[in-house]
Amino acid sequence: MPNRNNNRQGRIDEEFRKEISSIINYDLKEPTVTGLISVTRVKVTPDLKYAKVWVSILNSKNTEETLKGLSKSSGFIRSELAKRINLRNTPELSFVIDDSLEYGAKIDNILKDIIK
Repeated sequence: MPNRNNNRQGRIDEEFRKEISSIINYDLKEPTVTGLISVTRVKVTPDLKYAKVWVSILNSKNTEETLKGLSKSSGFIRSELAKRINLRNTPELSFVIDDSLEYGAKIDNILKDIIK
C-alpha cells in the first residue's frame, strides 16, 4: 500500500504548488517581493508539518531581498493556504531558490555557442 500514499503525497505537493503560486502572484502585497516569481516545486513532509517551496525568481531588483520578503510573508501565505486547502495541519513554509531554469538557459547558451 505504499504506492497509494505516494500518490496522495504527490497530489498534496501539486495542490500546494498551485495555491502558493496563486497567493504569491495575486494576493501578496509585500513591497520587497519583486519580479516574476514561479513556484517550481513544493515538497511537504508526510506529517504535513513542514513544506519546502522552490521558487524561480526572474527580473527581480534583488533576488536575495525577494527571498527574504517571501520568508517574511510565510505567515500570511500559510494562513491563506489554510483557507484554501482543507487539511488538519497547514505546514510551515521555507523558501529556497530554484536556479534550475537559469542553469538550463546557461547550458542552452553554451550549446548554441558550440554549434556556431
